[in-house]
Amino acid sequence: MLNPKNKAAFFRLAVLTEVAKSFINNDFADADKIPEYIVPDDSKPLRGSLEQDRKIARFQSLAAMGFTPCNEDYNAPLSDFARKAIERKELEPATVSVLPEACNACMKLQYTVTDMCRGCVARPCETNCPKKAITVEKQAHINQSLCIKCGLCHGNCPYGAINKAVVPCEDACPVGAITKDESGVEHIDYDKCISCGKCIHSCPFGAIVHNSQMIDVLKAIKNPQQKTVAMLAPAVVGQFGNDLGKVIAAFKKLGFDEVVEVAQGADVTTTTEAAEFIERMHEGAKFMTTSCCPAWMRAAEKHIPEIKPFISNSGSPMYYIAQIVRKELPGYISVFVGPCLAKRLEAERNPDVDNVLIFEEVQAMFAAADINVAEMEADKFAVESSGQGRKYPLSGGVAGAVAFVIGDKAEYKPIKIDGLNKDTIRQLKMFAGKGTGDANMVEVMCCEGGCIAGPGTVAMPKRAAVMVENYVKTSQDIEK
Repeated sequence: MLNPKNKAAFFRLAVLTEVAKSFINNDFADADKIPEYIVPDDSKPLRGSLEQDRKIARFQSLAAMGFTPCNEDYNAPLSDFARKAIERKELEPATVSVLPEACNACMKLQYTVTDMCRGCVARPCETNCPKKAITVEKQAHINQSLCIKCGLCHGNCPYGAINKAVVPCEDACPVGAITKDESGVEHIDYDKCISCGKCIHSCPFGAIVHNSQMIDVLKAIKNPQQKTVAMLAPAVVGQFGNDLGKVIAAFKKLGFDEVVEVAQGADVTTTTEAAEFIERMHEGAKFMTTSCCPAWMRAAEKHIPEIKPFISNSGSPMYYIAQIVRKELPGYISVFVGPCLAKRLEAERNPDVDNVLIFEEVQAMFAAADINVAEMEADKFAVESSGQGRKYPLSGGVAGAVAFVIGDKAEYKPIKIDGLNKDTIRQLKMFAGKGTGDANMVEVMCCEGGCIAGPGTVAMPKRAAVMVENYVKTSQDIEK
C-alpha cells in the first residue's frame, strides 16, 4: 500500500475536511460549493484540469457524506445529497466502490526489460523462462504474447533490469476481489471482497472510496438530547501526536461526552482466548487461530471455510468494550474509532456498536472543528487497561498477550501471519488441511505490521509502532 504521505491521501483528507466543515458550520448550506473549496481556482491540477479534479472531489464528497457513489445519480446537486444525509435515519451498508471517472485503467501486469540490461553471458532470464518468451541480442526482449507473467526473469536478473509493472489495487487485494472490465476499469466483486481497504490505499488516483459514517456521528454530537461515547482502539497511540491525554481531550472538545479505551475490551479478549486455547489443547485440537481481525474473519468465511473450526470463538476487543459501554452507558451512541474499514462490517453484526470512524475521518473532523490537539490540556481514561491489551495493534501483540496469561498452564507455540496477501492466504489454506507443524497458535493480522498500518491510519507505521511500544511500557500487566 502507499504510505499515508501521498497526494491522493491529502486530496481525500481535504474532501473529508470540507464536507465535515460544511456540516459543522452551516448544516450544508454551502454544499454545492464544496468541490470549489477543495480545488480552488489557483490550485495546480492533479488530473489534467481543475474541472476534472472538481468532478472527482464531488464523487468523493458523496462517499464522505455516507453514500455509495456508484449507486447514485451523479447529475443531482450535492445539496440534494446533503439534505438526504441530514435526514438519514439508517446507515447505508458499508461498501467499498470504484469511481469509474477516476480510474486510470492501469496497464495489466507486465514484465518489461529496462536499459539496465547488459545482455550478459549468463542470461538467466532466458534460461529460466518456461515459455521461451525471452530472446537476447544486445539486450533481452520479452515476447508479451508468450509471457505467462510468472516473474522468473524478474527474480533471476542479476542487474534488476526487468521491471514488474503491477496494477496497484489488484496487486494489493489479497483475495482477487478487484479486476478489470472490458474497458480496463476496475470493478469489485463483493462476493469476494473482505473490506480490508488495501485497494483504497494502494490506488494512486484516489479512484476507490468507502461510504463514511462521519456525518452520522457529527449529527449525534450536534444533538443536545443525545449522549455519545468514543471507543478508541489502541492503535490511536501516535496517530494525532505524542500525548494520548491530549487526544482524549480533543475528542471531548469535538463533542463526545465520554471517551473509553478499547484496550479494556482487549483484556477481556486475552483472558477469554487464553482459557479457550487451554481447553482446546486439552481436547486434542491441532491448533487455534486468533479472531480479533475482522478482515481475517471475513477472509476465512468467504475464502477458507475449511479453517473455521480452528478459529477462536472469542470476541474482538470492540465486541467486549461495546458490551461494557452498553451496560454502563445505556442510551449513548457508541462510536468505535480505529484504523480498520472492516470494523464497519463487524459493527453491522453487533447491535452494541452504532458507528465506526477511521482515524483519517477523525483528523478531518478535528481540522473542520478547528481543534489543535497539541494545544489541548491532557485528560485521561477513567479505566486504565493493561500493557498486553495496549500492544494488540502490533503484529505479535495478541499472541504475546495470550501467552502471558497462559504461562505454564499449557504448551504454547505461536506463529504469526503478518499481513494477508495471496501467499499467506495459500498458507492458511494449507494449515487448514495439513496443520501448522509444531505451532499450535496462529495469530492472523490482515495488515502487515499490525493495526498501526491499517488503511484508516494517518501516521507513518514505524513511528506509530514505536509510540505504541513506549505507551505499553507505562502500563500495568494484565491480571492472570
